[in-house]
Amino acid sequence: MLKSYQRRLFSSARVLAEASQKKHDILVIGGGPGGYVAAIKAAQLGFDTACVEKRGRLGGTCLNVGCIPSKALLNNSHLFHQIQHESKSRGIDIKGDVSINLPKFMDAKDKVVAQLTGGIEMLFKKYGVKYYKGAASFVDEHHVNIDPIEDGEKAVVKADNIIIATGSEATPFPGIEIDEERIVSSTGCLSLSEVPKRLVIIGGGIIGLEMGSVWSRLGSQVTVLEFQNAIGAGMDGEVSKATQKFLTKQGLKFKLGAKVTKGVREGEVVKIEYEDTKSGKTESLEADVLLVAVGRRPYLKGLNAEAIGLDIEKRGRVVIDSQFKTKFDHIRCIGDATFGPMLAHKAEEEGIAAVEYIKNGHGHVNYANIPAVMYSHPEVAWVGQTEEQLKEAGIKYKVGKFPFIANSRAKTNMDTEGFVKFIADAETERVLGCHIIGPNAGEMIAEAGLALEYGASTEDIARVCHAHPTLSEAFKEAAGSVFGKPINF
Repeated sequence: MLKSYQRRLFSSARVLAEASQKKHDILVIGGGPGGYVAAIKAAQLGFDTACVEKRGRLGGTCLNVGCIPSKALLNNSHLFHQIQHESKSRGIDIKGDVSINLPKFMDAKDKVVAQLTGGIEMLFKKYGVKYYKGAASFVDEHHVNIDPIEDGEKAVVKADNIIIATGSEATPFPGIEIDEERIVSSTGCLSLSEVPKRLVIIGGGIIGLEMGSVWSRLGSQVTVLEFQNAIGAGMDGEVSKATQKFLTKQGLKFKLGAKVTKGVREGEVVKIEYEDTKSGKTESLEADVLLVAVGRRPYLKGLNAEAIGLDIEKRGRVVIDSQFKTKFDHIRCIGDATFGPMLAHKAEEEGIAAVEYIKNGHGHVNYANIPAVMYSHPEVAWVGQTEEQLKEAGIKYKVGKFPFIANSRAKTNMDTEGFVKFIADAETERVLGCHIIGPNAGEMIAEAGLALEYGASTEDIARVCHAHPTLSEAFKEAAGSVFGKPINF
């Protein structure tokens, strides 16, 4: 043990001696949604701020190989699907065949990514954030070594405060080897070179269902293998069943209670085996592409966290307190690298709060009010508690619902799938949760978040005048149906 400690001291001393040293008030490790937001906020508050990112482009997984490119594919594939299947019913005649030019389809996605990641660099310049292109590793609890990439500079940075925002990576599946060609992660699934005839997805969570939607619209036969007996982890039970129903109607096939035991590439085919957990029988499938989408895990590779003795729990998350502090008061951790839902907007809120703690000694993130959205069509969005959570907690509640088929704007748009569902306290009618399947659900859920944050009741919402004709009227009617009957249904 002593020799190991002495070796680390010797190595640290050598690194400090060999590299040019820089000094900053705050160093953010990681340029994803949590990291770049923290860096910009710190600079706005007057700190000498730096951010180090080893990808070569800012924005993290979200902007580069996650939220943004997937939404570009979802939007454009939905447009293609509408042109193919809805044009005639809308009085639009298309002459000739409608087809996908996959290289240009992917290029449109890549252009959006490049614009947004470049935009963050411009914001760094605007606010004076020093951007280090390179890989960061702790020399000791006060110094971070930067191993440069591209045109980056080699340096050892000393910072009064350090924020770890290194994000997450796709969770591997034991025994299945990702080659990003025939057996892919969510990253590889964003850049397939051809539309697979058969796509099998391990995992019925948000990532798997969104990717399944994209490729199903483009012509793939999609089969989802989910170990649990419901899809959409975290969804309200009623919403989960309704989501599976509309996705099935769109062509996706689901095998629930499926325990995958094998996934092997043989030439241009992937052979999959799974056990039906109800019957115990082993079933087999073949696919042109297998997507492994079983979640994500914290990414701390190369950080050299063990050199300074950071506490990391068994699932790989950095242990922090309520102010995001690690065992060292000046080192904090936010986003996917620590506890809580792995969502970009959650990381952004933590980035702002962490910097505010450094500046003012106080900050705030309401973890009971973090919205989630699945960008299928219709969209699925929710915030607050589910019926299942309230039942488990023994809390009495009321439910109010309103279907989009009774909403005038949804009718005129010929887009009526889904409903708005409110869950409210049985006595006070204070909003406890809101769950939406429908067009623009991801935008509408923000109003529910505002109601939750300020303790509004469903009557408060129902008595606010909503413009007509809008989809948001379904939101108003659902709130009103908690304590009375809706007007239009």
